[in-house]
Amino acid sequence: QVQLVESGPTLRQVQPGGSLRLSCVASGDTFELYSIGWFREAPGKEREAVSCMFGTDRITHYSDSAAGRFKISRDNTKNTLYLEMNNLKPDDAGHYYCAANPVIVRCLPADFHSWGQGTQVTVSP
Repeated sequence: QVQLVESGPTLRQVQPGGSLRLSCVASGDTFELYSIGWFREAPGKEREAVSCMFGTDRITHYSDSAAGRFKISRDNTKNTLYLEMNNLKPDDAGHYYCAANPVIVRCLPADFHSWGQGTQVTVSP
């Protein structure tokens, strides 16, 4: 299994309507063979999927709230996965976690076994 480390500050603050890009670096295995995902955990709520990219086909899935505003991507030459977030809203706030697994069937936390340490995102004026 790969090990994942989210890059940059552990707390990211942005105003409504702003943008952020989260990054996560993988090590320890052949990253390009892994499916990847980003998940959010809001206070008092369960961890939920934001976006996933399935396998080498790079088929993407987005939650309803993320579709059209967020973009998941990867750079296998840098062993890095990204989540670009645009037009952020207060409801987007929470802890964001990157994840990876050799095979996933669904874009759900239970399908992933490698996790980053999390980045807190706040969205407020």
